Amino acid sequence: MQPSKKRIVVSGVNIISLGPLAVFKDALHSLAADFGHDYEIIALVHDRSLFNIPHIQFIDFPHIKSSWLSRIRFEYWTCRRLSRQLHAFLWFAMHDMSPFVTAQRQAVYCHNAVSVNEFRWNEIKHDYKLGAFTLFYRFLYGIHIKANRFVVVQQDWFRQHFQQHYGIQNVVVARPSVDKHSLPPNVPRAPGQPYRFFYASYPRPFKGMGLILQSARDLWNSGVRDFQIGLTTDGTETRYARMLKQRFGDLPMVQWLGLLPRSEVLEHYAKADCLIFPSRLESWGMPITEFQATGKPIITVDLPYARETVGDYPAAAFFNLDRPAELTTLMQGAIAGQPVFHPATAQPVPAPFARNWSELWRILLAP
Repeated sequence: MQPSKKRIVVSGVNIISLGPLAVFKDALHSLAADFGHDYEIIALVHDRSLFNIPHIQFIDFPHIKSSWLSRIRFEYWTCRRLSRQLHAFLWFAMHDMSPFVTAQRQAVYCHNAVSVNEFRWNEIKHDYKLGAFTLFYRFLYGIHIKANRFVVVQQDWFRQHFQQHYGIQNVVVARPSVDKHSLPPNVPRAPGQPYRFFYASYPRPFKGMGLILQSARDLWNSGVRDFQIGLTTDGTETRYARMLKQRFGDLPMVQWLGLLPRSEVLEHYAKADCLIFPSRLESWGMPITEFQATGKPIITVDLPYARETVGDYPAAAFFNLDRPAELTTLMQGAIAGQPVFHPATAQPVPAPFARNWSELWRILLAP
């Protein structure tokens, strides 16, 4: 049955928690606010109880997360059958895969950068699934991708990868929305208190926690003691985390905080003097963007994603991933109050480009 209004279907059945769920909710809130009266909006979700958004009809698919087989069946069989019933004007898949659907126009949001991962034996031996997952994602991204009117990514460097690797040109760069007003007030460092570094990340090999810990060891051995490092791992979450705890668990300045809820991460942002972000692989360095609300300095890798995420910012320092001693030098300079931080400047992003969800929806729905 044809709907009385044009219908938008947004699929996010694999999104259930943390940052991806916040992004999904932001997208739906923006869509409902801007287009809820002109379009009928249907969201395919894992659990409708996670959402409370007017002008949107939610359909649950609670078993899709049970296995990759269930996910593949949903994207390539269930969605095709469902699309024939829903008669969507726009079908927007929010989690990387381009489903087989019948719709007037189709789009996909690709936000997992693992497909560009470089194989490194010292990482794969601590996370044997990483190599297989890299190849799997490269394959999944390519399936049916040319059926999309738009492929949406978060950064221009990732757009260039898709254009080169998949031979497509219809790639939109869309910035993720971040609520910078939810951070608690900054907590000034008291006289005599150690300089406080912080890094919020899940302990995977390419995230670079080992780089921070080795720099901490080097600083300690050279007599630099007046600092602390907070890490969001307790050393038990993964094989890589256990290796880090075994090698660096004796360092007294390291706080092994464990995985933290978002509210506590924001509290640590407020208390920290400097964010370190050494990850080698990101589609968007969300902690960088979140931490920028504090106005405090940031040390990060000198990679395209990090440069693009930092953008215009008054106090940033970049180190070469292949020269980790640069990180040690920057940390030592920050502790000593030396002028190691400098203004960073954003580079213009070519069109099509959306600064927020509202602008993206207008691109996707334009006549």
